[in-house]
Formats: sequence, structure tokens, C-alpha cells
Amino acid sequence: MSEPSKDAGVIQVMAEQMANTRLPRALEMKERVDRGEALTDWDIEFLEQVFNDAKHIGSLLNHHPEWHDLVGRITHLYKEITEKALENEQQAKGG
Repeated sequence: MSEPSKDAGVIQVMAEQMANTRLPRALEMKERVDRGEALTDWDIEFLEQVFNDAKHIGSLLNHHPEWHDLVGRITHLYKEITEKALENEQQAKGG
């Protein structure tokens, strides 16, 4: 069972990180891939960290369905970024 006060603290940190770092970075990456640019190594490391973190918060989200919609939207944004980046890479290689 999760502890409500601990959950609240973790959620607070995650929300601040999303608002101050991850969302602005994701939107910047989305703009670049939409212009046909490739992801940098730094972008790929960032995405790997995001996906790694997502694995660890699954159980927390099970206890807080009020966050499901927001997490779903953010997940969709990352999916759009990675799909467009892959498309850009394939076009750059002539495929």
C-alpha cells in the first residue's frame, strides 16, 4: 500500500520536473523534429531517462488515477517525437 504523504511528495517533485524541465525540452525537441531535424545524442539520453523513470512510477499512478489523462498526453507527445525522429532518420538515409 502506498503512503499518501510520500505519494504527495513524489508527485510534487514529478510535477515540478515536468513543468520546469521535461515539458519545455520535449516541446523544443518536437519543434526540431517537425522541421525535419534528427535527435541529438543528448536528446536520446534524455528520452532514455524519461522512459526509465516512467517504468518506476507505474505503481504510483495506479494509486492516483487523477493523473492518468495528463500522463497519457505526455506519453503521446513523446511518441510523436520518437516517431517523427525515426521518419527523419529514414529520410536522411534515403529510405
